Amino acid sequence: MTDHAASRPGFALSRRALAAGVAGAGLAKPALAQARPRLRVGVPTKAYWPTIIATAAEQQKFFEKEGLAVETTIYRGGAECFEALAAGAADLILDPPSLVAAGIRRGFGSKLVTSGALAYFGWHLMVRTDSPIREVSELAGKKLGITSRGSGSDLLAQWTEVDRRVTTNRVPVGGGGLVPNLRSRNIDAAVIYSPLSFQLLRANQARSLIDFGTAIPQHTTAGWIASDRIIRDTPQAVQGGVNAIYGGLGWLRANRGPAVELISTNNEIPPEIATIEYQETILKLSVDGVIEQAQVAYSLELARMIGMTDLAPVEEVFTTRFRPVPTR
Repeated sequence: MTDHAASRPGFALSRRALAAGVAGAGLAKPALAQARPRLRVGVPTKAYWPTIIATAAEQQKFFEKEGLAVETTIYRGGAECFEALAAGAADLILDPPSLVAAGIRRGFGSKLVTSGALAYFGWHLMVRTDSPIREVSELAGKKLGITSRGSGSDLLAQWTEVDRRVTTNRVPVGGGGLVPNLRSRNIDAAVIYSPLSFQLLRANQARSLIDFGTAIPQHTTAGWIASDRIIRDTPQAVQGGVNAIYGGLGWLRANRGPAVELISTNNEIPPEIATIEYQETILKLSVDGVIEQAQVAYSLELARMIGMTDLAPVEEVFTTRFRPVPTR
């Protein structure tokens, strides 16, 4: 598993990324035609549940059992992760459906192939414990930290602005920069995902102004996404990858002790915080990956509410072709 070196967050898909995606389509076929096809998995940031699942699947050799050689890359946010897919640098990623809908309208085809999470489990709008800010309205004009433009944290930040009628200054700092920048007062608040949010709350280092997991109705917040190219050219690699990933989730659910240890080690957090992440996130994720159109449609509705325009219709955003058969 590698960290992505070149970081360029941004919601709008660049022409360079789209062009690279077209050019990369011809380069990927030889690798995928080998005896053990290569599957490049992309995850938005390190301390986040898809990274844990992908790591578990890799360590348990589930990709290998599916006949795949896996290469996992950690990015700095959801937008950068999706740009990697568009540029042909990744084959299967975890991101919100809205990016698929936006990408289709900009000339890049991809599909949501499974559902991942149906709520923003453990996501909070947070301020430092000693912050004078007590109400969301007091964030007007303040610096609000997000991972990157177009990411899930950006969507939640914009939802906050619309729902609470407040205008903030959204500042992209990368997944690894949220907590350090909040602590150092470079930002006034941040949209923070689990288990980082749990760690801050447990250590009494931050307060929650909004619990997004309960504030927003259930819908498809994120899922595993594949490019139209790999779906067309090597659907067996997509199916194998999905099987391995849900095999990884199944292994985590069935092995509490090792799962908590993996979360603790990967995220560099105490076991007690890892246990909360296991209970409040891992055990609440979709175990079958089933996609329901109404839940995807609500995700797109939220995206439109925060100002995203020219999105593809929901019917074009997902496929039910790749229902997981978890690797064992």
